Amino acid sequence: MITQLRGKLIEKNPTYVVVDCSGVGYLLHISLNTFSALPSDELITIYTHLSIKDDAHTLFGFISRLEREIFRLLISVSGVGPSIARTMLSSMSSEEIQQAIATSNVALIQSVKGIGAKTAQRLILDLKDKVLKTFNLDENELPLHNTNKEEALSALEVLGFARKISVKVLDRILKQENLLSVEELIKKALKSF
Repeated sequence: MITQLRGKLIEKNPTYVVVDCSGVGYLLHISLNTFSALPSDELITIYTHLSIKDDAHTLFGFISRLEREIFRLLISVSGVGPSIARTMLSSMSSEEIQQAIATSNVALIQSVKGIGAKTAQRLILDLKDKVLKTFNLDENELPLHNTNKEEALSALEVLGFARKISVKVLDRILKQENLLSVEELIKKALKSF
């Protein structure tokens, strides 16, 4: 429901921040990594996750989309709630969590307070494939390339090429060179058919 907030940072503590958005103050629970990366008393953009339970609606804040995505993956695992996920993101960076899960490092995951051996193994088992997809999550480049790829894909379809084949060709091109304009993408794709 609430995916991002942009406003003035009113209050900053190691466990929460208050962001003023047009006169409404939002209390966001944060990790220590987000706390250390946030500026003081400035206009900020913070990514959010709204957790709804019977007794509370809790808003969590994250400095990056990657941190929010890791948080969402963590809470999707049985036995891992928002507080354990936040503790994990406070103890390790998002990248360290990615690496620990991808390399099946049970000892490192288990070193986080509140996570035992079974939960660490369950995290690895449930999230290993999903975490591998987050390694390419670069918030600045993602929308640009999706837009360029989609525009090129539409143009190729208008030219009569099958969507499935066009997607494969464009993905292959973008893996080699990811900073291409729509025109360059179309030209390279046409040469690849």
